[in-house]
Amino acid sequence: MATREDMKSWVIQAVNSLGGKGWPKDVAKYIWDHYEIELKRSGNHLYTWQYDIRWAAQALRNEGTLKPVHGRRDLPWELS
Repeated sequence: MATREDMKSWVIQAVNSLGGKGWPKDVAKYIWDHYEIELKRSGNHLYTWQYDIRWAAQALRNEGTLKPVHGRRDLPWELS
C-alpha cells in the first residue's frame, strides 16, 4: 500500500527521470504511468495522491532535496 513517504521517493524518481527538473503535471504523469497499480490498491490515496505528491515535494524542499520555489507556481520542481 502506498504511503505519503513513498510519494517522496516517487517524486525524486520522477524528477530524476525528467532530467533533474520537471513540472508538477509531468511528475504526476510519471507517477501515474509507473505506480498506477499501487495507487489503485492504496485505498484513500487513490483520491488524494496528487495532493500527496505536492505535500511530498514541499517536504523534499524542507529537507533540501528539491530547490525552493518561494511560493511561486511558475517554476518547475528541481533537484538541489
